[in-house]
Amino acid sequence: MPQPSPIHGLAASSRRDHTAPGASQAQPRPLSWDLGIRFQRDGESGSARGIRSQGQSRLELFERVVLPHLNAAHNLARWLTSNDQDAQDVVQEAYLRAFRFFDTYREGDGKAWLLAIVRNTSRTWLRRQNQENGAIPFDELTHSGESENPEARVVDAERTGVLRDCIERLPTDFREVLVMREWEEMSYREIAGATGLPIGTVMSRLARARKRLEDCAARAMEAAG
Repeated sequence: MPQPSPIHGLAASSRRDHTAPGASQAQPRPLSWDLGIRFQRDGESGSARGIRSQGQSRLELFERVVLPHLNAAHNLARWLTSNDQDAQDVVQEAYLRAFRFFDTYREGDGKAWLLAIVRNTSRTWLRRQNQENGAIPFDELTHSGESENPEARVVDAERTGVLRDCIERLPTDFREVLVMREWEEMSYREIAGATGLPIGTVMSRLARARKRLEDCAARAMEAAG
């Protein structure tokens, strides 16, 4: 029987709390509170009055369609930025953008629509930081499950650490599609919708990302003896 890829184990264990390894659970302020503050700060009183005149229907619809994907948004941002605080800032800005342009949303996959905005917001942040190829730091925690064998836990931790180090080295283009596929379990079509890429390009990038991970892990394990 073929052995599952180690990336599946790392992704599955990370999905238990739906956060990137080493990241804390996002704890944003209530979305409606932040939106109100943002309207006041930006001086968009006319827009705010327009939304209030519609009652809470638009905000309620937004929260019903988009808010359930908050953890997925934070997970993607956490993998693409340098740390948890930056990820929270990116997600906050992405949700504000999503709300601002919610009228452009059409019935469909709310998760893919939101992650497209998170992706673009993250890339804007990366360009500002001049860290398009920067590494993402992670804790050296083991997410592969409990083991009664201490030696097995050490081996698992070493393999997990190697895998994370290799993921850190992936270019952003590869890392984002890998996270969407392995952590968020999105289909090729959903990833294509979120990234604006043809499905063939998504599949090609995933294949190349996995090949790089395999080669990187093999070299690291060989060097470790």
